[in-house]
Amino acid sequence: MNGIYDEVRIALHAIWHRRWLALAVAWAVCVLGWLVVSQIPSRYESSARVFVQMQNILPSTMDAGAQSTQNDVDTIRQTLVSAVNLEKVVRGTDLANTVSSDRDVADRVAGLAQSIKIVSQQDNLFTITTTSSSPKLARTITQKLIDIFVEQNLAGDRTSTSQSLTFLDSQLEQRQKQLQDAEAKRADFQNRYLGSLPGTGSVSDRIGASRAQMAQVDGDLAAAQSSLAAVQGQMAGTPATVAGAPGAAGSAGPARARLQAIQGQLADARARGYTDNHPDVVALKSQLASATAAARGEPLAGAAGGSGATANPLYVSLQSMLADRQAAVAALRMRKSQLQGDVDLLNSKIAADPEAAAEQGSIDRDYQVLKDQYAQLLTQREQIALRGQAQTQTDRVKFSVIDPPTTPRTPTAPNRMLLLTGVLIAGLGAGVGAAFAMGQLRTTFATGARLERAAGLPVIGSIGEVVTRIQSDQRRRKLKIFLGGTAALGAAYVLLLGVEILQRGMAA
Repeated sequence: MNGIYDEVRIALHAIWHRRWLALAVAWAVCVLGWLVVSQIPSRYESSARVFVQMQNILPSTMDAGAQSTQNDVDTIRQTLVSAVNLEKVVRGTDLANTVSSDRDVADRVAGLAQSIKIVSQQDNLFTITTTSSSPKLARTITQKLIDIFVEQNLAGDRTSTSQSLTFLDSQLEQRQKQLQDAEAKRADFQNRYLGSLPGTGSVSDRIGASRAQMAQVDGDLAAAQSSLAAVQGQMAGTPATVAGAPGAAGSAGPARARLQAIQGQLADARARGYTDNHPDVVALKSQLASATAAARGEPLAGAAGGSGATANPLYVSLQSMLADRQAAVAALRMRKSQLQGDVDLLNSKIAADPEAAAEQGSIDRDYQVLKDQYAQLLTQREQIALRGQAQTQTDRVKFSVIDPPTTPRTPTAPNRMLLLTGVLIAGLGAGVGAAFAMGQLRTTFATGARLERAAGLPVIGSIGEVVTRIQSDQRRRKLKIFLGGTAALGAAYVLLLGVEILQRGMAA
């Protein structure tokens, strides 16, 4: 332990013995270091946060551009630091005063690209951070980037809508001409090949329509024939005449004529399938009762004695129904014959000219494709026009500056106070190190024990240094000068700190 203590004392003695060297080296290192620190430019950082809000005014079926708008916002965020946008920043801020040629602009753009950061914190929330040598310039650059961000999104969206409308208008005009040509070609083909054929559409379509109508007519004809057979069967079991009242002959009076008419209506209703509870049947029965009572009291005109016969009203009614059923069956048979003739004519047309049928199919397909394309383009144009109108009259994409660009009061880099302190510590350390190294190179024996260890011989004694009064005064003056030099180094350090604080206040 005593050996370590002695070594420390010896080292301190060597350093103190060469203290002027230590002070000179400390001054040299500090002056050089502080000069280097003063040449490092200050960097001020300004940041802002922007929130992009999507407003879906139109229904989702019509607002197909919402996702594309989100993609456009992301793209603009990623390309905001492109050369073109940074050149706008250079020419729109105080940086324009520092450029005189395109090369200077390119240099400023390259510098800005390294000092601007755009970070997406969460959905549609962006942070723009700018680093510059001036707090005012940093804030101005950040504000300019926000303006470009808003301008590109709004103007870009409207420009895209305008370009889409222009493109769709040109496509619609082209499709309209093609559709008119196809319609003229289709009409010409109809006049030349299909003008005398029944139906509409292609030959195959007309054949299909005719066969479908024939199937319908066959069903109606079968039903009419069944109804006709039922009426004929009912007539076979119905007598044509009915016996009159005893001693009655000749013509009947008005009451009996009304009775016969009501009986005929009742028979016709039952032939139609009406039940006794049907309102018409109930009304006819009521009228029949009153007409029967009136007919009993009416004498027969031209009575000649004996028994007579009158026409059966039910049979007369069945005869009328039979005529109607026969006419319906004849009309259906005629319609079936006409449809069969149409099918035969169409089949003969296909057999005689199959190329014409194929040509018509091709013409109809081309016409239908052009018609569908035109309708689709027209629908898309209406949607885009409505979307563009909504963008013009409202703010579909709303930009909100959550945190405006900040004006930094202190530089973010470099930390000059820390650097100045570090230089001072480094200077003092360099001075002490230089003095210690010189002491090691020019070895002396500060104690008798050290001389004894080095020589290997015993040291009998040592004589201390005798200092005169004059030498003591000189040493005292030199000590004051040394302390003054050391104090001046500390004062220079404090002065530089004060200058740094003053510069920060002036910059803010």
